[in-house]
Amino acid sequence: MLFKITVLGDGGVGKTALTVQFTMSSFVETYDPTIEDCYRKQWVVDDQPCLLEVLDTAGQEEYTALRDQWIRDGEGFLIVYSITSRPTFERVERIVERVMRVKDESNLSSSSSPYSNHFPNSHPYNNNYQQQQNLNNKGRIPIVIVGNKKDQYHSREVSTDEGSNLSKFLNCDFYETSAKTNSNVENSFKSLVRQIKILKKGGIPNSNPNNHSPMHDGQNGNFGQGYSGYGNTNYNSGRKKKQKCVIL
Repeated sequence: MLFKITVLGDGGVGKTALTVQFTMSSFVETYDPTIEDCYRKQWVVDDQPCLLEVLDTAGQEEYTALRDQWIRDGEGFLIVYSITSRPTFERVERIVERVMRVKDESNLSSSSSPYSNHFPNSHPYNNNYQQQQNLNNKGRIPIVIVGNKKDQYHSREVSTDEGSNLSKFLNCDFYETSAKTNSNVENSFKSLVRQIKILKKGGIPNSNPNNHSPMHDGQNGNFGQGYSGYGNTNYNSGRKKKQKCVIL
């Protein structure tokens, strides 16, 4: 069974290092900006042989025009930031939203898509509609958020709790990794493969409310407000207030 994985994130966060460590069991010491590289790996997950096609993408702004095509081609997404760079972490939510938007648009045009049952036939392009589609998509698209370079703990700018809280808000799995020490690299890819397997079987990845925040599957709160207050575990501000009645 073929699994198509796309690795996204800003430049310099270690996307290539993670991909090469996973596929070739080696660590890339030097930084050489990537445009697009594809790797293949035979693997066994839960006693099932798998062929993984991992697309390592560019993080530089000048290649953003290619990103939508990379997203359309992918079945699961590893979204990487560096724990030593807060700006790369703060852009994670925008990348997740872009994945949701592109997948929504591409799946609306394909009736054979596993997502097609979740979206209406018409596609009015407005903010309210897009916010609702983001809510519908939460947890349905296989995504793992990765905080890389955890071996550089002396230079840490993003705490583990901040990464964990953001991933719960976005209803994604989360790992802190080190491509250098090979810490949690396989675990992050294995989590993504398992999510894709669930989707291929017609299920919904990340649908267990016990593993995620109260924002699970978009049923509470307004995703369009975005994630604010990094490190704050209170997501109740977006919940609808209970209606009151007056007895005369």
